Amino acid sequence: MEASEGLEIEKKYDVDAGATVPALEHAPGVARVGKPHTDVLEAVYFDTDRHTLAARRITLRRRTGGKDAGWRLLLPPLAAAPDEVPQRRELHAPLGRPDVVPDSLLTYLQAYLRGAVPAPVVRLETRRTTHPLYGDDGVHLADLADDEVTAERLDGGNRPDGQRNAGPGEDRRQQWREWELELVHGEPGLFAPVEELLMAAGARPAAHASKLARALGGGKASRKRAAEGPADAGAESSRPLLAGKRAPAAAVVTVYVAAQLDEILANDAGARLEDAEAVHNMRSAARRIRSVLAAYAKLYRASPVRRLRDELQWLGRVLGEPRDAHVLREDLRGQLGGLPPGEGAAAAAERVERRTGEDFDAAYRLLQDALGSGRYFRLLDKLEDFRDNPPVRADAVKSGQRAAAKAVDKSAKRLRRSQKAARDARRGADQERALHQVRKDAKRLRHVAETAALIRGKRAGKVAKAARRQQKILGGFQDAVVARTLLADIAAEHAEPATAAVYAGLLDRQEERMLSAQAKYRKARKKSRGLLRSGVL
Repeated sequence: MEASEGLEIEKKYDVDAGATVPALEHAPGVARVGKPHTDVLEAVYFDTDRHTLAARRITLRRRTGGKDAGWRLLLPPLAAAPDEVPQRRELHAPLGRPDVVPDSLLTYLQAYLRGAVPAPVVRLETRRTTHPLYGDDGVHLADLADDEVTAERLDGGNRPDGQRNAGPGEDRRQQWREWELELVHGEPGLFAPVEELLMAAGARPAAHASKLARALGGGKASRKRAAEGPADAGAESSRPLLAGKRAPAAAVVTVYVAAQLDEILANDAGARLEDAEAVHNMRSAARRIRSVLAAYAKLYRASPVRRLRDELQWLGRVLGEPRDAHVLREDLRGQLGGLPPGEGAAAAAERVERRTGEDFDAAYRLLQDALGSGRYFRLLDKLEDFRDNPPVRADAVKSGQRAAAKAVDKSAKRLRRSQKAARDARRGADQERALHQVRKDAKRLRHVAETAALIRGKRAGKVAKAARRQQKILGGFQDAVVARTLLADIAAEHAEPATAAVYAGLLDRQEERMLSAQAKYRKARKKSRGLLRSGVL
């Protein structure tokens, strides 16, 4: 069973035991407050013994009582502007067994768990009094939850912050009260006027990101971590590294790699669920990192970067095979669907569908195996270690602007060489291989120019755009080459007269596509010639 999905938009407040909920109907936009109702909720939170999920602001719980009983998974907050209320993607699953996390939720956690098994870490009992807020038109705007919480630690050992958990004879229970304002059908603008009333009644911005964080932490270190945000903030936490024009070159790479690592993690679950776009996004992110590590290789110790690039090449390959099979299948489906109906067309369509389906299924099985492997999980560990502890050479303290300009110039020169080789290649297989190399070099230039755009501005962005244009055109050329090869193989296997004309027509269509793509590429190459000359930036 698939998990149902939604967005959580809420703000939390710490409040003393004796505080009184204010008259919320006095807030602008609130017409009335409904009759409060009270529920007793019991929730068991699951995590690893190292609190892997909590460190990333991921919450996994099973709750009984109230209207939303069941399993619930809250993923890290989505990116938001400083003055916006963060939103969190939440997924739900039925209660099921109390000790077995539903597979529909585990799918979204594999990239973070990396082989670890989540177990109960905290039990919360909450006496919740809910005050519903309504607008003039009767719309249910939001709920204010007045929570009296009792938390009990269920795990043992040491906390990730180095402090010791409570022992068998020590107090493993905490109690507190908090208010939680969550939007139902209201707009985020409701938060400010309601918050003003809550603060006047004694509320304070919550010192912890969640009840779980408070139950697991409890001390000053925990409150400090909550104020600083998630441990796995990725590219956003790296952004200050680029402040000013003197940002070091390694910082440019760190920020870029962090953003692409976030892409891999964010799309992991979709790839496992056979989402073609997620597979494409993961593959693109892996390729981007690999391109940038190659372009800035001299900044780092050679061995760790070489190993990382090799593993990224492996991941890109296992992601690329199902992606390419999917694109080919959809492409040929479209072409076959446009043919006049007839026995030959139907037979050809059936054979193409079977062949492309078999290729996709085989490639996807290999991808599933790879995403569940220790090799993949170790790669994620290594990428995070590169982000957090980059192996920068001691003598590689260079200006980011100069290093980025040099990397772009070098990649542009590489592209110009492959363009010349393609122009001089003999027609046929030699030229096809040469154009494929142009496509790969254009892709690399695009990725390197994206890093330069972080600090060099508009011209680097224009270079990336020009390279992307050539890459995209030649991607269409390569798609036609691959389709032609597949169709020729099928036609040779099934040479009956009824389908011969169909295959011949489809093969002619691929040649036309290739000629059209070559013409577009030549035009794009000429248009970008001045932009990609020596001294690009």
